[in-house]
Amino acid sequence: MNFPIKTLVLGFVCCVFSCKGSGGPGPVDPPGPKGPSDVAFWLTKGDKSVLFKKQDVILNFSDQLNPWPNIAVDESQTFQGIDGFGYTLTGGSATLINQLPESRKAALLDELFRWDSTHIGVSYLRISIGASDLSAATFSYDDMPDGQTDPTLANFSIQMEKTDLIPVLKRILAINPAIKILGSPWSPPVWMKTNGNFKGGKLKVEYYAAYAQYFVKYVKAMQAEGIPIDAITPQNEPLHPGNNPSLEMLAPEQADFIGSHLGPAFRAAGISTKIICYDHNADRPDYPATVLQDAKAAQFTDGSAFHLYGGPISALTEVHNAFPDKHIYFTEQWVGGPGNFGEDLKWHVANLIIGAPRNWSRNVLEWNLAATADYKPHTPGGCTTCLGAVTIGNDYTKNVAYYIIAHASKFVRPGSVRIASAQSGTLQNVAFRTPEGKKVLIVLNGGGNAQSFNIQYKGKQVTTELAPGAVGTYVW
Repeated sequence: MNFPIKTLVLGFVCCVFSCKGSGGPGPVDPPGPKGPSDVAFWLTKGDKSVLFKKQDVILNFSDQLNPWPNIAVDESQTFQGIDGFGYTLTGGSATLINQLPESRKAALLDELFRWDSTHIGVSYLRISIGASDLSAATFSYDDMPDGQTDPTLANFSIQMEKTDLIPVLKRILAINPAIKILGSPWSPPVWMKTNGNFKGGKLKVEYYAAYAQYFVKYVKAMQAEGIPIDAITPQNEPLHPGNNPSLEMLAPEQADFIGSHLGPAFRAAGISTKIICYDHNADRPDYPATVLQDAKAAQFTDGSAFHLYGGPISALTEVHNAFPDKHIYFTEQWVGGPGNFGEDLKWHVANLIIGAPRNWSRNVLEWNLAATADYKPHTPGGCTTCLGAVTIGNDYTKNVAYYIIAHASKFVRPGSVRIASAQSGTLQNVAFRTPEGKKVLIVLNGGGNAQSFNIQYKGKQVTTELAPGAVGTYVW
């Protein structure tokens, strides 16, 4: 539901505070006429009246006490490191971006991937290995005529990616050479599958070794293009064989594939790319547990990846507690078009930007980076209502997922660490310490009324306010 947004100004004796402030990475911008502010503050409101805007008011820590709720931030308690925040650069996204006029393409890539005072610095991308359901058509990197096979992978080629995906990735890497890239397949070549079809089926046991070499060839081919693949998952949504493309890969099968084939193949080839298991919903924590309990698979598996189309985000902590030496990742969540900006902002910030890191995730990825206004391209049977973070026509417009990720990616840089912050009623939040030593607190007012509150840090506090459904990022 949508709530009316009221503008409130709160006066305090001896000290004046507001729901606005200023902020960004690096040093706080020069103070305005009101004087300096201890805390930088960026705001998005659910009614779109403010969209990820730096607020020009003063937020200073003091000893002043008041009756408002408190969010205590304690950097002496640390949790997991952070790898980054971003999206999936689907094949369709790459095509749409690459077709933009040069000036708009450059502007969009800067807006997304450059990290400075005016851009959001996306630091993590997921890409599909072969086609996803948001490609214009199904394909793999070793397609053969019907009835033919290629167990030696003599016909393996990523040539088709040199039209759009690879050129766009090269431009992104020129902007941010440190960006992390995760590759995930939706389907192996169909000649490896039990049903000979891109949709559904299983990987034939006799092709486990060949498919492991397919990953080796992929990582090496992308590296030859100057594109390092930081990690792969063996299968996108292995329990969802109804998508196009897709593959069913049960947990014991994935454990066998990683432990006896993919892991040894990477080791033999000297490949350091991480192997991350599962890559599906939080309602089946037993799946990554099965893989990580397998001694052969576990030695090659960095951790497990999750989506949230089913199950609670707390399931990530369940897996972390069972396997504390393995990492947790959050790799996909869609926004369904046409969407409801205010409700989508609240749900995604609560469950992904706040919920996933509070449950040990090292990253947060929204789903599709770009689509047309009618949600294209997609395969026949692929997602027909996946709203991109940007909508692309002759130009581009920004949608809710852009702002969701921006509230974290601009400030919580790779190498940051999550620190303790106290939950307070409807004020859901998560806190981080950056490599530069700054503190970042992201707060969502999930309630139905404007809420004043205090940020407490090292015995002092600063008072601020959020409208209902609003998101604030505070940096000091």
